[in-house]
Amino acid sequence: MDTGRTNRPEAEQPQEDAARPDGATTEPAGAGAPRKRAGRGLRRFSRYALLVLALLLVPLLTAETALRVNYTGDPAAGTRTRHRDALWLGHAWVDGRKTDHDVEALAGRLRGTGIRDVYVHSGPLEHDGTLPGSAYARARWLISAVHRELPGVRVQAWLGDKLATEGPTGLRLERAATRAAIVASTRRVLDAGFEGAHFDLEPLHSGDRDYLDLLDELRALTHAHHALLSVAAHQIDPLPAFHSFWGTTTGHPKWWSQAYFGQVARRVDQIAVMSYDTMQPLESLYGGYVAQQTSLALEVTPDSTDLLMGLPFYHENRFGHWAHAETVPAAVRGVRLGLSRTDADRARFGVALYVDFAATEADWRAYRADWAP
Repeated sequence: MDTGRTNRPEAEQPQEDAARPDGATTEPAGAGAPRKRAGRGLRRFSRYALLVLALLLVPLLTAETALRVNYTGDPAAGTRTRHRDALWLGHAWVDGRKTDHDVEALAGRLRGTGIRDVYVHSGPLEHDGTLPGSAYARARWLISAVHRELPGVRVQAWLGDKLATEGPTGLRLERAATRAAIVASTRRVLDAGFEGAHFDLEPLHSGDRDYLDLLDELRALTHAHHALLSVAAHQIDPLPAFHSFWGTTTGHPKWWSQAYFGQVARRVDQIAVMSYDTMQPLESLYGGYVAQQTSLALEVTPDSTDLLMGLPFYHENRFGHWAHAETVPAAVRGVRLGLSRTDADRARFGVALYVDFAATEADWRAYRADWAP
């Protein structure tokens, strides 16, 4: 007889890892130690992760709370249009798609507002800085038609290109030949009758000396032609050196230092802050952000330069821009609050509307009601 087996069926034989009545399992001696160490390591990692998350969230929540507070209060009386506002116009105005009827409709839209300048897209520049005349073939017609329908409104050529600052292709300002070509292209658009040149070069990193050198050359040219030099400017660091932190973590610095903004502002006749695409999720936070940007820009823009704050006359939903948050009413209120707190009586100040072909009737009503009644 085999005394090593019982007389129970094989299915009823006790299993090596069967659970005991107390819920424990049968394990070899010492098997629980690695599991305990693993559990402690997981808990330690979780604590570190929560600490890192808190270190990131606390400053963010503090900053967002400050923006919400920045949106409170009442704008000072008189903080409305100084009749130095501007409007970005699309390329259709100089490539043959627009007619006299369109100019008449535009004039009806702009009469009685604070619009003094229109920036007409006349590029883009080629990557070597050149610009074919075909890009602004109908410029003379448009300038004549605007002067006829809107006396006193100036027509500027809006030029720009993608810079090769964050990728292999694009315009390279570090090349002297490229800067010389941009100056030559600007001379030709001024010869075509434009009353100024408006530049939007992106992404332009804070501290770029080649850009400052280009502006020095362009200003000498535009002033010799009794024309204006204006630029679309990046936003200013909402926190000290934030562009450095953001550039290190994302590869896209986005913001300018306040000091660099001032260096640019001193070299131009007009500087228009692209105060949209701010990543703010709520109207109140966006308005508070615009108020902050307005104050930061006012602090370093000389009295001799027109400072314009951009208004979002377009509607997109993507990372960085939420249409329900970045509204014209919130932007205008933010502009007025920043102006009220920093330099309420400043004369050379306005707003810039981006962009004509994406604007809605609600955008225009808000601009008129809140800024240019």
